[in-house]
Amino acid sequence: MATDAELIARAAVGDEDAFRRLYRRHVDAMYRIASILLENQADAEDATQDAFVTAWRKLGGLQLEGESALPWLATICRYTCANRLRARRRELAHAAAPIDERTPAPIDVEQHVVSADLAERLAREVAELADLDREIFVLCVARGYAYDAAAAELGLSHGAVRNRLSRVRGRLRNTVQEGTPS
Repeated sequence: MATDAELIARAAVGDEDAFRRLYRRHVDAMYRIASILLENQADAEDATQDAFVTAWRKLGGLQLEGESALPWLATICRYTCANRLRARRRELAHAAAPIDERTPAPIDVEQHVVSADLAERLAREVAELADLDREIFVLCVARGYAYDAAAAELGLSHGAVRNRLSRVRGRLRNTVQEGTPS
């Protein structure tokens, strides 16, 4: 019986059968972790699959410490679940209250034009970012990833993600300030 380290080494060079064996060996434990964290069977199944997809992508640089890959896989699973929980909280926070259609809300046309212009300038600014900076921005700001989760996703350090995102936010803050009337 191959060890996890052997299966990972083989899977890292493209051996899908080795990864299947690693999957079968640890999928039950991963599912249990996800179901405890997410408290929803469908979400737990999706998170388990997402965690294994992430693991497949990260095999190349993995230096397994110890005999079992489960601690590494469990960490990926926890980050995946944390991202799902953050997304769930954002969805709940952004869920609109029922609209009262009897009283139309007043529209501030000037503010609407300023907001549309600002959104367009910000979109252009984000599009001009370096690929890695844009990816960090999307993961951390648009998708709500924590620095550690984004770092794990991109193969970077926590500090690199934090510093690059800080520079991106500063650049976008300058764009906002340039468009704000004095």
